[in-house]
Amino acid sequence: MDPAGRAAPPSLNALRAFEAAARHGGYVAAAEELHVTPAAIGAQVKGLEAWLGRPLFHRRPNGLCLTQEGRAVLPSLTMAFDALNHAVRVMRGVGRPRSLTLAALPCIAQLWLAPRLPALQATFDLDVAILTRDDPPDYLRERVDLGLYFGEAPAGCASVVLAPDDLFPVCAPALAAALRHPRDLSGTTLLHDSVWREDWPRWLGRHGAGALRPAREAAFSLYGIALDAALAGHGVLIGHSALVGEALAAGRLVAPFGDRVVAGAPLRLDMPEGGEAARLAPVIRWLSGEGSQAGPCDRAEGD
Repeated sequence: MDPAGRAAPPSLNALRAFEAAARHGGYVAAAEELHVTPAAIGAQVKGLEAWLGRPLFHRRPNGLCLTQEGRAVLPSLTMAFDALNHAVRVMRGVGRPRSLTLAALPCIAQLWLAPRLPALQATFDLDVAILTRDDPPDYLRERVDLGLYFGEAPAGCASVVLAPDDLFPVCAPALAAALRHPRDLSGTTLLHDSVWREDWPRWLGRHGAGALRPAREAAFSLYGIALDAALAGHGVLIGHSALVGEALAAGRLVAPFGDRVVAGAPLRLDMPEGGEAARLAPVIRWLSGEGSQAGPCDRAEGD
């Protein structure tokens, strides 16, 4: 109670806990976002409901469901927290103008961004932090300036295509001599990323070898490990042009079937809407122009 005997307004933490739980449909995901425990989220929500005098959720065995009151207040809270997060992003840019936080797929961070990073930092005198994520971050709620991913930009983001990403087999030069036609892949070991299981079937199906039976397959949880296996001559990798360009340019890998490619999702640079466009504009131009040209060739010979 305040000195006048009125109930104190709910805390910012309680409002944020409810908004996150409502948006995610549960306490666990909300707790992960806010870096607290699910029990803490539950306690904050219960306190907010006690202050309101109304339940905000129906608790059901399969999760949470907003009550009528919860549905009524959620949009305004989400809008308010989005505006607050934007204000914090602007303040961070003012206070730390030399900082840049990039989110990226692990393979993009390792094979596309890392070779360009020294030149990027030297050009702009930046302190760069790289967050490796399998899925794009929530740009409205996380302190991420730019993202590097394949495919379409998520909601709330604009994007620039940095490079095409064609699919084609690559291998060590010693293996290439025996590979003149896609059917020659029969009896070889086909290497691929475990997430991109459809890459080989797509390429083989497009080049008349859909029924091919390789000697074996090897799937890796990280594309960089699959690439190392190909460099060591342990098999033939289904290459992503955005990721194998350096090894191709150096002659450590070759594309034995020339320009027989299948178009994949392009490599894109995500830019959160309402972000720090003015501050980051030179970096975006560099990454989408000079930066990509400063690095190794990103396409197979013959494309």
